[in-house]
Amino acid sequence: MNFSKLVKKRSPKEYILYTGLIILCILADQITKHLAVAYLMPIDTLPLIEDVLHLTYVENRGAAFGMLKDAPWVFNTVSVITILLILGYLYLGHSENRLYTVGLCFVSAGGIGNMIDRVSLKYVVDFIDFRLIDFAVFNGADSFVCVGAGLLILAMLIDIVKEAKAIKG
Repeated sequence: MNFSKLVKKRSPKEYILYTGLIILCILADQITKHLAVAYLMPIDTLPLIEDVLHLTYVENRGAAFGMLKDAPWVFNTVSVITILLILGYLYLGHSENRLYTVGLCFVSAGGIGNMIDRVSLKYVVDFIDFRLIDFAVFNGADSFVCVGAGLLILAMLIDIVKEAKAIKG
């Protein structure tokens, strides 16, 4: 098997940018979770905008919205495999579009941020409580995953439109 086809060379600058963005997102997530533990855990909740946006300390022992809390090994295994696949795709140089690249960085950073909690605490610290609609309490890592997924969808839609225009024109 020819492994050179698996790796597409990128400049060192690109790898430094990917790594820097991922580390910055992980740090932002971990710092905000640390602040939530230090300042929200003792008081439970802090209304920023009453009945709209609160900061509320929650220990999430499952996946999104508390799913799989009785089978953490399933979610942890899937998370680790997914994070490794995303990082492999990114660092092997297959992400050629900047929007895809940033999306992959965000998704992997969010996954890593929550995995740090799961491994070190056995739960994930959530604290952003958007009460305007009935929604789960979430954290910065969850936000990075969602924004990253949104960027990936946007990048795909842009590619679809470009391909459709190329076929027509």
